[in-house]
Amino acid sequence: MEENDETQRRINNSKLFIEIPDYKWPIIYSSHYNISFMYFEKLHPFDAGKWGKIHKFLKDEKFLQDDTTVEPIEASEDDLLVIHPQKYLKSLKTGLNVARIVEIPPVAIMPNFLVQRYVLQPFRYQTGGTILAGELALKRGWSINLGGGFHHCSAKKGGGFCAYADITLTMKFMRDRHKIRKILIVDLDAHQGNGYQRDVLEADDNDVYILDIYNRKIYPFDGYAKKAIKRKVELEPFTADEEYLNSVSVNVHGALNEFAADVVIYNAGTDILDGDPLGNLAISPAGVIKRDYIVFEAVRSRNIPIIMLTSGGYMRNNARIIANSILNLHQNQLIDCKEARHHQALETPSMPPPDQVPRSRSESFISRFFCTEPKKSPSMESHIDQSKS
Repeated sequence: MEENDETQRRINNSKLFIEIPDYKWPIIYSSHYNISFMYFEKLHPFDAGKWGKIHKFLKDEKFLQDDTTVEPIEASEDDLLVIHPQKYLKSLKTGLNVARIVEIPPVAIMPNFLVQRYVLQPFRYQTGGTILAGELALKRGWSINLGGGFHHCSAKKGGGFCAYADITLTMKFMRDRHKIRKILIVDLDAHQGNGYQRDVLEADDNDVYILDIYNRKIYPFDGYAKKAIKRKVELEPFTADEEYLNSVSVNVHGALNEFAADVVIYNAGTDILDGDPLGNLAISPAGVIKRDYIVFEAVRSRNIPIIMLTSGGYMRNNARIIANSILNLHQNQLIDCKEARHHQALETPSMPPPDQVPRSRSESFISRFFCTEPKKSPSMESHIDQSKS
């Protein structure tokens, strides 16, 4: 009972829930998300600056501005202790353990104060962003954290470039602050989301429904965690668009029909892209954009709040594709913030409202950014009706 009281105190006293003006998009980003220190980030295939690039692309397209972006606060130790044991947080002060988690061996010999500032602090900011995204989605109907999605980290153990269990933390904060119960996790990263799955099993939580579609022949091979998955789709390596998108559509709609979710957490990893050295799938850029459309259309049409996290993605073009997908969701009226558009119109010419986007712009949207013409998909209307350059 005393432990529960202490957890509730931490939730009640958290400073993560800042006041957010209506003119800000429910899109969350901080420059602190990016990892850059003495080129250590070059030792991992992860583009450690992708989050800033996504934000820049969205600004370049006049979709948002710095002052219409929600900037999160770094998750404090008290915030993290809501689900992480003190023993685990203490283990993050050991360079060897952090090096194992982020898969960058030289981190093992770095002084701890540098590890905390340049490696772990970005993860804490992104974790604060995910928790805040939960709050925003419940208030606005949707939110996108341009970072987060650390689905390999459980309360007791990190791994796979995931140091904090932001998904488990967000579920705990949402439930305690808003008394919601049923949470659907749609995990479409190329890897199994074993971290939060272990937490769900340990809590014996039957009010979390997990849909996980992943490459069955890559990390983490966590057979125990798989027991938490209600809808499990194990893909063969190099699965391509048609099979993949059909599976996403069938299973997302199936999960929503089976489970009356109060909120959806969408882990939208882009390591499914063809050529990703760790995902080993073969999805085209247009396929990623269509995937996100399928998920948002299915969830938003049911008026269920949705939180999108960018999660994994290991190539230099991921940021551009994620930005394009967000723009596409707006053009198809699946996300919007009229107050932000009005505020930006006072500052600088902005994108027209979704219902005023000329047909020609929608048709040419994908071909503006991709060298190859995407495959036609008659089921997706304007967002995939991107035929000619």
